[in-house]
Amino acid sequence: QVQLVESGGGLVQPGGSLRLSCVASGLIFSNYVMSWYRQAPGKERGFVAFITFAGSTNYLTTVKGRFTISRDNTNNTVFLQMNSLKPEDTAVYYCKANGPTGAHWGQGTQVTVSS
Repeated sequence: QVQLVESGGGLVQPGGSLRLSCVASGLIFSNYVMSWYRQAPGKERGFVAFITFAGSTNYLTTVKGRFTISRDNTNNTVFLQMNSLKPEDTAVYYCKANGPTGAHWGQGTQVTVSS
């Protein structure tokens, strides 16, 4: 059974940083593209960033230059380093694994950017 467990969310002031982690189990990690999505209150869940096994990345335009996605293929973990956070980054952040067995989601971790 595929399981994705996110951590690292919390409350941070504008301009601050957070690092999210997502540990995957029950899958062959190298076969999956790993992504981060987010859902703000009253809005649909939307794409933030993805990374392939080889390390190719893509980002939502509004986070480019502030967020960095990376993965540790030895420990089946994907990270999202978030710098220069803004109030509009407030959302529940979800980890997604997409590969041979379809799409799998984590339970989400709350990120709140507020003074």
